[in-house]
Amino acid sequence: MTEQSALLLRKQLAELNKNPVEGFSAGLIDDDDIYKWEVVIIGPQDTLFEGGFFKAYLTFPFDYPLRPPKMKFITEIWHPNVAKNGDVCISILHEPGEDKFGYEKPEERWLPIHTVETIMISVISMLADPNSDSPANVDAAKEWREDPNGEFKRKVARCVRKSQEMAFD
Repeated sequence: MTEQSALLLRKQLAELNKNPVEGFSAGLIDDDDIYKWEVVIIGPQDTLFEGGFFKAYLTFPFDYPLRPPKMKFITEIWHPNVAKNGDVCISILHEPGEDKFGYEKPEERWLPIHTVETIMISVISMLADPNSDSPANVDAAKEWREDPNGEFKRKVARCVRKSQEMAFD
């Protein structure tokens, strides 16, 4: 499977380089390792994240696309669906099959038809519309639900500022 997954990832990378998708850029962390990608998400317009440049790593398993990659933000981000250590928690990055907690339907979880593009579009959508019912960051979810224009907004604005400073250093 390793050769097939490497070939598929090279094809997806070439496609993204040839036809970039609005809202993010993607490339390899190390040109010799097709399984480790760096992505930069541009904070979506008309959201609290607008103007931010959020760097993350995508780490693909050798049996991709049968199993999902892991995604971790390197840039600090305050969001209900991003753990404090940067790990992204959204349905399409969860292992395929039944959810042992009964929260997600199998079709909402990882499917081998997903690509880097569909993952990134889902993450951008997640930034615009957090799911506070199943949070990875309980504190951010509580602030989002109780006072989205108060403490939550202030913390996100600080993350956006920091991301801009890092992007232009």
